[in-house]
Amino acid sequence: MLRLAAGAARGIVDMSYARHFLDFQGSAIPRAMQKLVATRLSPAFREAVTLRRDCPVPLPGDGDLLVRNRFVGINASDINYSAGRYDPSVKPPFDIGFEGIGEVVALGLSASAKYAVGQAVAYVAPGSFAEYTVVPASVATPVPSVKPEYLTLLVSGTTAYISLTELGELSEGKKVLVTAAAGGTGQFAVQLSKIAKCHVIGTCSSDEKSAFLRSIGCDRPINYRTEPVEKVLKQEYPEGVDVVYESVGGPMFDLAVDSLATKGRLLVIGFISGYQSPTGLSPVKAAALPAKLLKKSASLQGFFLNHYFSKYQAAMDQLLQLYTRGDLVCEVDLGCQAPGGRFIGLESIFRAVDYMYAGKNIGKLVAELPHCASSKL
Repeated sequence: MLRLAAGAARGIVDMSYARHFLDFQGSAIPRAMQKLVATRLSPAFREAVTLRRDCPVPLPGDGDLLVRNRFVGINASDINYSAGRYDPSVKPPFDIGFEGIGEVVALGLSASAKYAVGQAVAYVAPGSFAEYTVVPASVATPVPSVKPEYLTLLVSGTTAYISLTELGELSEGKKVLVTAAAGGTGQFAVQLSKIAKCHVIGTCSSDEKSAFLRSIGCDRPINYRTEPVEKVLKQEYPEGVDVVYESVGGPMFDLAVDSLATKGRLLVIGFISGYQSPTGLSPVKAAALPAKLLKKSASLQGFFLNHYFSKYQAAMDQLLQLYTRGDLVCEVDLGCQAPGGRFIGLESIFRAVDYMYAGKNIGKLVAELPHCASSKL
């Protein structure tokens, strides 16, 4: 059995397999690592989360991979998780972060049937805000290389693909409104709707974002800081829009409801405007909602990716094909324009979350975790 330098034995598998517990570049895996941990429940990310610097590197089980993370994705819902809203039974301290991409540096015997040390993988699994994460091989996705563009597809891309495919009923000529269209998932809703030959309207908060939306095919970007969205929709789309991909909440949700065409569909992907509040909600005009939907034979449907994992791998396969063919832009925001510069290292994730909630990011927010040798096994 493999032993750590100090302390009791911590077995992975028998000695015939021990060669897999090696860094693929030839150096031993560190004994300790850094990771972000939710130490209290709060929607204020900086209050809820602590950077811990001397945590043991976890060991993979028989069906697991140990991944050295090179890039991790930042999601608006990270603060919902740190606030304990997804699973009230989980109590601090707990690991956070949903998605990462990196190299396999160790793996269990069963996992070695499909994966090898040194292989690039992307994954959706809890605890990605760490230098190393144990990932069940069953939820990993092999990728050609460790590029942050692949990371954009894991949550943001699949959310757009599955929700629009399963619920959107897109077809040629339909009018699709995407809110927060220049964000991590909005960029994919815009492009997938264009691939379906729809007319796409996208809301955003700056001229720079409007230019980005035009570059990915958006027919009518609306910078709500310079143009009233309600006025634009009433004047230019008097019959309403057929599908809304909505992730903002609050007044934007109300506006989207009022903008629906007859038999229109409103897909609720999130409501980021409320996540930082104590309740996690942003008020909407719910009292009139049944009457508004009935009047237009319209529908309102929520979408939570966890409920559609049976569709996940097929969606990833399609998105990877689109990106490989050059038919899909995967915009990454590494914080080059952010105060303090690029998001590098786990400590930069606090700035990245602030940057997201200031509405500054274009595309998917990603932090880079550069590898540096430290203490060895």
